[in-house]
Amino acid sequence: MSVGSASLIGMPARWSAESVLDLAPDESSRRSAAGLGRPAPWTGTGVAGDVLWGLCAGSGKNPYQTVVDLAGPAYRCSCPSRKFPCKHALGLLLNWANGSVPEAGAPADFARAWLDDRRARAEKAEKPFARTVPADSPLPTDSGPVKDEAAASRRAQQRAQRVASGLAELQSWLRDQVRVGLSATPAHGHANEIAARMVDAQAPGVAGVLRGLSAVPVSGEGWPGRLLGEYAQLHLLVRAHERLDSLPPELAATVRSRVGYPTSRADVLTRPAVTDHWAVLGLRDLVEGNVPGRRVWLRGRDSGQWAMLLTFAAPNGFGGAGGWQDPDTARLRPGTELHATLHYYPGQPSLRAAMGERHAQPAPANRPVPAGDVDALLAGYAAGLAQDPWLTLWPALLAGTPVAPGRGDRWHLIDQAGVALPVAERESLWTLLSVSGGRPVTVAGEWQPDGLLPLTVWHGDRAVAL
Repeated sequence: MSVGSASLIGMPARWSAESVLDLAPDESSRRSAAGLGRPAPWTGTGVAGDVLWGLCAGSGKNPYQTVVDLAGPAYRCSCPSRKFPCKHALGLLLNWANGSVPEAGAPADFARAWLDDRRARAEKAEKPFARTVPADSPLPTDSGPVKDEAAASRRAQQRAQRVASGLAELQSWLRDQVRVGLSATPAHGHANEIAARMVDAQAPGVAGVLRGLSAVPVSGEGWPGRLLGEYAQLHLLVRAHERLDSLPPELAATVRSRVGYPTSRADVLTRPAVTDHWAVLGLRDLVEGNVPGRRVWLRGRDSGQWAMLLTFAAPNGFGGAGGWQDPDTARLRPGTELHATLHYYPGQPSLRAAMGERHAQPAPANRPVPAGDVDALLAGYAAGLAQDPWLTLWPALLAGTPVAPGRGDRWHLIDQAGVALPVAERESLWTLLSVSGGRPVTVAGEWQPDGLLPLTVWHGDRAVAL
């Protein structure tokens, strides 16, 4: 759609306020958006075709410039928030939903500039790679892009050498930490320098783990044991990488993914396919890293298989230009079901997947039925650890009663057998308790070493994001 033709197409059907708030990344964003879903903080609002824009008064001198592409949806806001959509985008959508945004002939200049930039980047991404072929060379036998296999092999070999060199430095660093003693570990940033070295060595997976170590010395009682455990896991990964060629193929693929070797989506889509009706059970926005991302958990109705879809903000994305590398994944919402074909990434256990062919649009789904209790969840996680010793995340779907902490205690989810599972602290746990009302509820989330992180709770057949 061209911007100039927006007014000729007509206005899209307005969303409901509930549909808008379903886009919120967390409960605090929902509450903040409700306060901005009125005309008072806004000036210069308008809508033309699929483009929505406005200026929202904030704490700074200049108002925040907010734009929404309703066809994506995609968002852009000049505010510093790393949540997406931010509260301003949600507030603008709420104003549009209740009819407070006037129609306009063309977008404001800042909205048009964002749209032009997005269009230019999209057109650039669609251009196929082409290599100049000498006139006297034989033409390729197909019409696809020419791929220099020798150059690709050289690049792969060079990367492997850089990774091996970097991991050797990491091994020396780990020995130094243990030899000097953990009591000498600084409270903040002790692993930042070696993490930066891993980035240079093209081992981003290892770099991410090292950046996370900075928080361990200030994580409370018992931190030396936790830090030593993290060091041991990194040591194990380095030794596994040294033996990469002799490992079983699936374990080797797991080691490569943990180190941070890339796997192209095109290669994943050539792997065996699993077609099913996939229930969307939970999503989590990832804002800790340099590039914001979103993780979506699915479970097959017929196969019973779990799948995790992962997408990241597109270049110059949220906070800058707005958009996802995979908009189809970003639009999925808990409480819906998708008939689609998925392809799993190499590695074990099989969790991460890429979406292939979609056979229908997402449709409302009934409340999912858990396949087991707490003991079954922990047994599944143990089996996953046997395949991937660095596994720190496992999908969970349980029926249980949430129990608020007493003095000096923590939250728990108690299943029908009376087994209590610790729950990781987060702001939305009171929402979980209010939906439960002291009765058993179905909860989907992520099991981590520090407890269950609830992502979705069902009130009847309605999914409530936490």
